[in-house]
Formats: sequence, structure tokens, C-alpha cells
Amino acid sequence: MAKRTPKADSGAKRVKITQIRSTIGFNKNQAKVIESLGLRRIGHSVELADNEAVRGMILKVRHLVTVE
Repeated sequence: MAKRTPKADSGAKRVKITQIRSTIGFNKNQAKVIESLGLRRIGHSVELADNEAVRGMILKVRHLVTVE
């Protein structure tokens, strides 16, 4: 049986998130949110699906990231 590959939905909305500040000195839960978004260091950017879960994480760390 052949494996299915997920089709890339070019119509899906995406959001680009860039870490602009360090998590040092902030709540540890916020550091975990940054990590779960896939951000590793200041200046690092990731592109994620624009859904409610991601929007909620962005809202929690809005002072540490920029969103495009």
C-alpha cells in the first residue's frame, strides 16, 4: 500500500513570525510558547498556518515577536 503525501494547499493562509526579543527575564511559559512556535533565536523566522491556535500563541508572546 502506497503512502499518501499531504497535498500542499497553496490557497491556505500563512503567517510569518520572527523573534525579535530574548525570552530571558520573561515567564517560562512564554519561552515554551516561543519554542512551540518553532523559533530558536533572535532574528529567526518561521511560516505557520494562520489558525486560531497559532494566533493564540502569538497573542501570548506578542511583545517578543513580529508578525507579517
